[in-house]
Amino acid sequence: SKSPSPRQTMPSRYFIMKSSNLQNIEISQQRGIWSTTPSNERKLNRAFWESSVVYLIFSVQGSGHFQGFARMGSSIGREKSQDWGSAGLGGVFKVEWIRKESIPFQFAHHLLNPWNDNRKVQ
Repeated sequence: SKSPSPRQTMPSRYFIMKSSNLQNIEISQQRGIWSTTPSNERKLNRAFWESSVVYLIFSVQGSGHFQGFARMGSSIGREKSQDWGSAGLGGVFKVEWIRKESIPFQFAHHLLNPWNDNRKVQ
């Protein structure tokens, strides 16, 4: 018999995705894609292949808010996008937006990250 898919053996993973501006998040919400720095690609791809689902929680740097969350819909490929106008970004991948709403960090202060010295999630 076949062994189960590796995506079914690990729990869900969650990542905070920081954007330098709101326009990038709006583009993502309209087109269903995202791109991150090459240093994040390996970690996200590994999570995508080893986890049942990967959730991405988006926030604009300095905004004090989350702008929504999405499910990672594909692994990160080599194709790049000019949508963001940044040469420092890596490949594009699909995201499926679940919630598009601005939520102040203070509403999530009860959430602590055990992998970051139990600091608040923001």
